[in-house]
Amino acid sequence: MPDSTDLSESDNKHTKRRNFLGLLGGGTAVALAGCLGGDDDDDGDDDDTDVDDDTGTDEDGDPGVDDDDEIAEGGQLNLINSTISTFDPIASTDTASAVVLGQAYENLFHYPNGVGELEDQLVESVEVSDDNLTYTFEIQEGIQYHDNPVKDELTAHDFVYAWRRLAESPSSERASFMLGTGFMIDFEVDEEDGIGAQNIAPDSIGAEAIDDYTLELTLQSVEPATPDILAYDSFAAMPEGLVGDIEGYDDAPFEQNEIATDTTVGTGPFTLEEFESGSEAIVTAFDDYHGEGPYLDSIHWEILEDDEAQFTYSMERNADAAVIPTEQYDPDLVDIDETDERGRDIGTYGPVENGDTLNYIGVAEQSTFYVAFNASSVPRPVREAVAYVTDHEELINEVFKGRGSEAWSFTPPAMWPEGEYEDFVDQYPYGQNETNLQDAQEVLQDAGYTDDDPFEMTLTTYEDEAFQQFARLTRDKLAGTGVDFNIDEAPFNTLIQRGEDGDLEMYTLGWIWSWVDPAYGLFGFEPENTDTDRIPNDADGYYLDWQEELGESEWADQAQEAWERAQANPGPDGQEIRNEAWREMEEARQNDMILLPLYHNLGESFRYDWVNMPIVGGLGGHRMQHNTTWLDEDAPNREP
Repeated sequence: MPDSTDLSESDNKHTKRRNFLGLLGGGTAVALAGCLGGDDDDDGDDDDTDVDDDTGTDEDGDPGVDDDDEIAEGGQLNLINSTISTFDPIASTDTASAVVLGQAYENLFHYPNGVGELEDQLVESVEVSDDNLTYTFEIQEGIQYHDNPVKDELTAHDFVYAWRRLAESPSSERASFMLGTGFMIDFEVDEEDGIGAQNIAPDSIGAEAIDDYTLELTLQSVEPATPDILAYDSFAAMPEGLVGDIEGYDDAPFEQNEIATDTTVGTGPFTLEEFESGSEAIVTAFDDYHGEGPYLDSIHWEILEDDEAQFTYSMERNADAAVIPTEQYDPDLVDIDETDERGRDIGTYGPVENGDTLNYIGVAEQSTFYVAFNASSVPRPVREAVAYVTDHEELINEVFKGRGSEAWSFTPPAMWPEGEYEDFVDQYPYGQNETNLQDAQEVLQDAGYTDDDPFEMTLTTYEDEAFQQFARLTRDKLAGTGVDFNIDEAPFNTLIQRGEDGDLEMYTLGWIWSWVDPAYGLFGFEPENTDTDRIPNDADGYYLDWQEELGESEWADQAQEAWERAQANPGPDGQEIRNEAWREMEEARQNDMILLPLYHNLGESFRYDWVNMPIVGGLGGHRMQHNTTWLDEDAPNREP
């Protein structure tokens, strides 16, 4: 065996900061849609008790929690969620599902509570070969699974099985994460009986159990972000042979639809107890959990899509963490007591409608919310006209009430090399923070669109009043210029399905980085990857159909060439080449205006005083695992 580098530390807690483009970033799909990261957080609770005079935190980094507080074990945590699509890790693409999945399933590595620092979860140590293509993982021993008819204890064979499902199962939505978008795993090709767009021969991926607790992963090309990618929930461990949707497991006890809707079998602190689609989900504590806790008996999520319903449910104290939609949000009610060393604002919000004052946390997320266009349906002059009339400052202050920062690029600022983001912003061609009606009307008239003969299209948003307000604002600005807007609203899952069917013209979605790599967001702009005839099985880009402009648009051609150049230059030696490619893709996106970034989200948490919950990091609340969350004895809904 060649010499290798041991990445573990003496305490077997692998904590690693990845440096990409000289700065930290991070990615996932949101029920506003998509992925994220950032060097921002520590665990934390927010009781209003004594804190350290210098740092505002206790010794464990939990703001507002006294070390002398006695944890009140038991009870049910009550939360709000949006539509859950699946409990099968390989089929998960949205944050609503990830919120529950993270309680039941675990990975080799994780970002604790969305903090942008990678730590061990089920791995004991990891070694990397000199050529950076082979990773050898020692799996922790004695890790117990939730009740199931297959096996009791985690082994390396389970990861091989779980990753085979990710690559081979017809239900997998994230096969590309090990076939190019994330890393390129080694595999054999079978032209006749192969699986998917890559024609993978069954049971040929470069994942091998050397023994029960030694797992080997072999890549085709160098990818420094491999451990970060393995923290994504689709790479979670699952007992070998649980589901019979890949070759060799015909006698498996579960069908895929059962794993997707009825049961969870992981190593996490909670296991699925009840699920009623569109109504509620409940998980209960796993008594044999290998880590700390869980302190709670159960967690209940009420599934509510409507903003007003979420707010009413919160104000009636049915949820322990409140949802404050933008329509009901008042920035004057935020009172910041301190900003911690990771840049999180900690304070209070209120009093709210029911008279309570809530504990407040605000953290800048590595996320981008946007409006995008299908190139086959909406011509470039119309796309440019929308950009000309979009005033980012007005949008954030008047529509989103200051709950974010202006987005001039799709890639969040923290992922750009030092100084380059500012240069890119300075070259923005559509006018910064202004409504440029003259240029909008001019570009439309040049294309033959006038008030008498306008271009007609539909803007579809998910069920969110703020984005509906954005839609109305944009429609009214463009009235009489040569564009007629229809406005539609759809539940998140419906919007996603329509996108995959190529049935969207202009739409709003968002992207949160799940790992630290601009490529994880920019992969969706590779024109050939945006073909809705191939999404979701053979492509996983954004719903743009930008491939139709290849050979006709210099910008689509530039984006395709830049992506291919970045992919051809992996590893540390190709860093500058990739940096240049990412910028060229941003330039192509901007100049063809195939997607207009609107804002980077401010993640905000509003918690009642009786809930003690770790503070989330910049990778988002869907990364939070509630094994250390607990409720005061007098919490009003402590007992279900």
